Amino acid sequence: MSYAFVCFCLWLLDGVSGVYTDETYEMISVMEGDSVTLNTDVTEIQRDDQILWMFKLQNSETRIAEIYKQIISIYDNKENNERFRGRLQIDEQTGSLTITNINKLHSGLYKLQIINGGVKYKSFNLAVYGLLTVPMIIDSPQNPSVSKRSSQQNCSLLCSVLNVSDVTLSWYKGCSLLSSISVSDLSISLSLPLEIECLDDSYSCVVAYSFTNQTKHLNITQLCLPCSDDRPVSVKHLMIAVVILLLLLVISVLATKMFCRSKSRKESAQKTQTSVEEVEYSDAIFTTHRAQDSETTGQNQTEYSEVAFR
Repeated sequence: MSYAFVCFCLWLLDGVSGVYTDETYEMISVMEGDSVTLNTDVTEIQRDDQILWMFKLQNSETRIAEIYKQIISIYDNKENNERFRGRLQIDEQTGSLTITNINKLHSGLYKLQIINGGVKYKSFNLAVYGLLTVPMIIDSPQNPSVSKRSSQQNCSLLCSVLNVSDVTLSWYKGCSLLSSISVSDLSISLSLPLEIECLDDSYSCVVAYSFTNQTKHLNITQLCLPCSDDRPVSVKHLMIAVVILLLLLVISVLATKMFCRSKSRKESAQKTQTSVEEVEYSDAIFTTHRAQDSETTGQNQTEYSEVAFR
């Protein structure tokens, strides 16, 4: 016990004298109301190991928890530790410290000392941030009402958030950043304007810490004329329409020429085609008669045939 007490006293003296040496250092950011665990990176505490947790705020340090000979002690009832009352938990196997229902009073430097034959040090700089509220999107003061807005006028919007510090306020269209503004100190109100031609649901306003954010999507409302309404035809759209009309005209002319050429070829082929010759067919009529041979007795006869055409 005396050895542990001596080591503890030496550690306190080092912290007061300003020669405290950290082996590892972590930055942790959390939101008010959350819980955070400061890990020792120890797998299992041995019986003779000693875990000491200290909280340093400005120039003062106070012991808030420890484990020695596997006995857990939490010091949240001391005058300087009232901010931790009922909020500290320590893991009996690893010695890790958990702070529940955290608030800005718990921001500061936490120091860990592990004594197990040697001495190991670890520090945690804990930053507690206020809750982020969802941004508000309203009509810009100079924005005319929808009923009075002409079709040529753009729409002006204003995204704002209250009671924030160390945040960035941004406008997005889809995943593309349009504009942003940052503040490092406490601000009662932070606002960012946006001017658009027409409204669709791809716009959003985001307020963000470095580790978390809140997003407000711009839905189709009465703030601006929706993009589906009749809008002035842009030069780009007009050029596209002209190109399409020219293409249709060219296709129509080409189709007409092809039709006329095909018709002319057909008529020419009909004029030069050879007419079919007519063929007359005649019937042949065969006639027969008998002639007697003068040199014979008339028994041998020759038959003659005459052919007449008609």
